[in-house]
This record gives sequence, structure tokens and C-alpha cells, in this order.
Amino acid sequence: MKEKSIKEIRGLLKKHSGELEQELILQLKSDSRKGVQKLYTQWCKRNEEDKKRLHTYIQMSAYENKCYSNGYRLVAGIDEVGRGPLAGPVVASAVILDKNVKIIGLNDSKKLSGLMREDLYEKIIENAIAIGIGSVTAKEIDRINIYEASKVAMLKAIEDLPIAPDYLLIDAMTLPTTLPQEKIIKGDAQSNSIAASSIVAKVTRDRLMQEIDRKYPQYSFNSNVGYATPQHLDALQKYGITPEHRKSFTPVSELIPNK
Repeated sequence: MKEKSIKEIRGLLKKHSGELEQELILQLKSDSRKGVQKLYTQWCKRNEEDKKRLHTYIQMSAYENKCYSNGYRLVAGIDEVGRGPLAGPVVASAVILDKNVKIIGLNDSKKLSGLMREDLYEKIIENAIAIGIGSVTAKEIDRINIYEASKVAMLKAIEDLPIAPDYLLIDAMTLPTTLPQEKIIKGDAQSNSIAASSIVAKVTRDRLMQEIDRKYPQYSFNSNVGYATPQHLDALQKYGITPEHRKSFTPVSELIPNK
């Protein structure tokens, strides 16, 4: 092993994302160069993290596998984002994953960094069998309430799928549809399909809020995505409400004249 340069060893370890041969492990451990030891330690840590992610993926495949064993083939995970913000739409997504393609790292979108979400979003777009999006505007949220609006957004997402699903896995919701379904509490942390839909919905909504930000830059929607941050609340007091604000939500409702 000593005849190999550290650069060569770095390249060798980069190619091995799984287990190393026992002989190679012994060679690395016995190499006295600090650079080699550092590379091997980094590889071990990275490999352990990969194993954990794979274990999580397998655990989060249980609901889908149960559906497949019962004869269902097109299982759609469904989730929504944007119930809590003071402004912007509520957005839902329905995702039918390909059971033959592993997208490692899927999880509740709230637990992922922005970069991780974007990376997984691209993988979902590239590998999913079908993706549907549904959204409900702030005006409609005010008319029917946020809970009902979330249902409507989810139903729109299902209708938007280019291929009809034969089973639904839904995050904490039961939908008025004839399709067989299962409501899963905290489903975005328990089902890969629901996790994928939460990521797609989150990235989609964030991008919509960036578009709205260009229209109303004083509210900093590009960073707060409509949530009640101090900066957002200050802007509400200074500039008032916009058509994108949910007038039925406090403190927006308190700023409506003659209320």
C-alpha cells in the first residue's frame, strides 16, 4: 500500500462506498502516514452514515412493501406543507415511487437542510414513476379554513398525477376518495413515499414563495416563506397586508380595517 500515493488512496476509497476487502483494510490500518489514517477514518465515518441511511430507508419501506404484498402496484404517498404560514398557498404533492429504485436519505422535509432537500428533490423528479402537485390560495384558505384547504390541495395533487394510483399513503389525513388509503401519523418520517411527497411539496412551495417575494420584496418571503418571523411581522405593521396574506390568521386579521 505504501507505494500508492495519498492521492491514489483517496481516489480508491472514493470508489468504495460499501465494504472494503479485509486485506485492504489491514493495509490501510498498518500504513503509518497520517494522511492515510485520516482518509481511512473519514471513510469509516462516511460508510457508517451510509449504513444508517440505508437502514432508515429499509425501515421506511414497510408501508409500501405491505401494499405491494397485497397486490397494489402504484402506491402514492401524499403530504402537504404550508399550514402554519401567515401568507402564501398551502401546497400538496402526491408521489409514486419506483420500488426498484432506492432513493437513500428520504425523510420528513423539515428534518433536512435546504441543500439536502434540493438534492433529494432532483432525485425524486428523475426517478419517481409519477408526481402530482396541488395548491390552494390564501383567499381560498380564508374561505374554507386551512384544514379543508389542505384536503383540497391533496386531492388536487392526486388528480394531477399522470398515472392513477391504486393505493394512497397519507400523512395524518383521511381523504374523501374511493381509492383505498391509509392514514399515517407522522407519515413523512415513516414512509418513503410520504417523505418524498413532503420534499416535493416543500421545494415547490418555497419556489412559489420566491416568486411572490419578487412581487412583495419588503416582506422577505424568500427567507421566511410566509411564516411569522419578526421581520415579517414588522413588515406587516409597516406596509399592511397583501393579497397573499391569510386574512383569517392572527395577527393578519387584526390589521384588517373596520373588522
